Amino acid sequence: MSAAFNYDTFVTRNTGYVDATTQSKIRETRLLIAGCGLGASTAIAATRMGFQHFVLIDGDTVDAHNLNRQFYDFDDIGTPKVQALKKHILRINPQAQVEAVQANLDQTNAVALVTQVDIIFDTIDFLDLEAILALHTTAQAQGKGVFTALSIGFGAGVLYFPADSKASLAQIIQNDIALASSEGDASYAAVFGKIMGRIGAHLDRQVVEQVAKALTIMEDGRPCPASQISVGSFTVAALAVSMMHDLLAGMPVPASPQMVAHSFRNHVTKLIDISK
Repeated sequence: MSAAFNYDTFVTRNTGYVDATTQSKIRETRLLIAGCGLGASTAIAATRMGFQHFVLIDGDTVDAHNLNRQFYDFDDIGTPKVQALKKHILRINPQAQVEAVQANLDQTNAVALVTQVDIIFDTIDFLDLEAILALHTTAQAQGKGVFTALSIGFGAGVLYFPADSKASLAQIIQNDIALASSEGDASYAAVFGKIMGRIGAHLDRQVVEQVAKALTIMEDGRPCPASQISVGSFTVAALAVSMMHDLLAGMPVPASPQMVAHSFRNHVTKLIDISK
């Protein structure tokens, strides 16, 4: 017979790294995972850190090609990602409260989702530019911070947008959108391509090459086929959950337009200004 779950026992080995006050905040903080592909790694790391209130949103199902990097099993193939991720969270902490929303994030549900939570985590791998801007704008209006992540080969980047940020996502990319529109193409691929053009000099050569390939294919509107590996997903989770901890602990957290980026290819962590 298995022992009953006990939260204090569960987080015992956090002691010395996570103080009691911060652990209590982690326990009560409500976290939105907007996108359960790359977001799955962060959800699992957050669960093991002691977060236990989640709202998950994703309209996709687990596919075989997801298993190289996303936190799913072979048995999950064909299952909605939100349901599979909920199952894995509850296997770690059966007392966790997890709402699974099987839908794509869009302008119609952004407000309701943000209203339910304290912190938002979203991935930059999106095709609906209006939806992601609605998420960030709503979070800012409600005084809630957003963490946005990017898997970059043998590494990752995480951006933190405080509620009072003077460098919101909308502000950062408004010139990119205007320029893309003047060129006759305001698609996600065109806008994201301009952002990557600015930060590409700071990234590994392989990352620049693979993103360029993906953006070329995306020009016809197909979903993002960018190559990604497990190291990137693990790095996203490590960076994002560490930054969430620091935020709740009252420690300084690098904020937008600075992106925290780590490369295991070069074994370097740096801050990259994505606005320049």
